[in-house]
Amino acid sequence: MKVYREDVQTGCILEEDIMGMTSNPIIPKNTVLNEEHMKILRAFNITEITIENTKADGQRYRPKQIQSPANTSDRDQTAGESLLEASSQTGFIDTYLKSVGEFKKEFINWQSGTPINIAKMREITLPLIQSIEQNKYLLYSLNQYTTKKEYIYHHPVAVSILSALLGKKMGLKSGQVNQLALAGVLADCGMAKVSTHILNKEKPLSENEFQEIKLHTANGYKMVKDSPLLKPEAKLAIFQHHERFDGTGYPTSEKSDRIHLYSQIIGIADVFHAMTSERIYRSRQPIFKVLDMISRDLFGKFDIKVVDALMKLVGDLDIGTAVRLSTGDYGEVVYTKANAFTNPIVKLNNSEELLDLSQKKDIYITEVLG
Repeated sequence: MKVYREDVQTGCILEEDIMGMTSNPIIPKNTVLNEEHMKILRAFNITEITIENTKADGQRYRPKQIQSPANTSDRDQTAGESLLEASSQTGFIDTYLKSVGEFKKEFINWQSGTPINIAKMREITLPLIQSIEQNKYLLYSLNQYTTKKEYIYHHPVAVSILSALLGKKMGLKSGQVNQLALAGVLADCGMAKVSTHILNKEKPLSENEFQEIKLHTANGYKMVKDSPLLKPEAKLAIFQHHERFDGTGYPTSEKSDRIHLYSQIIGIADVFHAMTSERIYRSRQPIFKVLDMISRDLFGKFDIKVVDALMKLVGDLDIGTAVRLSTGDYGEVVYTKANAFTNPIVKLNNSEELLDLSQKKDIYITEVLG
């Protein structure tokens, strides 16, 4: 919906780029707006922007004022249109943010000692997975709505979605994919037993604090071990998802085939979403840069077939897909090499120039536009 600058609130999500005098946007779409962004809007004299109906906290956007004596007839009309749009059919963002809100309620209940409601976890995750199965490009905006303060609630929902899609990409059956989704959303349920001081800490953790964090895998297993709705392999994945193929993980430093496939899938989904999200003491990294980092810097940490599945799921773009590059240029994918999913050949807009990103190590895709 289109709103006036003075009606913009922190937590609103941009639906369209805010452009300046250059090819790069002043603020790119999907940004969760904060006070610094408000200053930028005023500095560039931006009077109107387009935002999503739902804010990052899952609440429906409501303007501070619908009309006042000073409002013009145009403004009255815009406000009326905004109300109509707000009452229209909810989209993916609305569903996703509401799901995160529902997960938050459940997490707070776990902190108070309430048992896990597995059926509720299924209700939270399955509609989102189905939506992304129908429109793959929703996957590329999944990390955009995560805020530092709410990361702990966004992360499990996103890991569930990614794990299910990876499982399906690897040829797992429907029942197995559903179990993966449940194990993914519950992988960090043991965090409910961690001190809130540690969970909310804005500086890097001390060694003792990190040791407490590492207990979340065992605590999570204890929380689900008696549930008849979770298969043994799903429970094992909750316990093992921080194990690494080379034996450098925790809690028991398992290696290679002693780490269950579900654990491997959830583990790489966990790492991928964490690296591409805004967290309390780490900034978000572009998706395609992270894919390169996982394949290069984390080589040996995961079974190669799981890494390949991630590259194919996220990195293999269809011919004609519109993208934005780290240079600020826009273009479309014209060819993808079988061994270089994350670095396709891109034709720049308004130009016949072709960029082979596999030969341009300093240039990468920063946004997939569909």
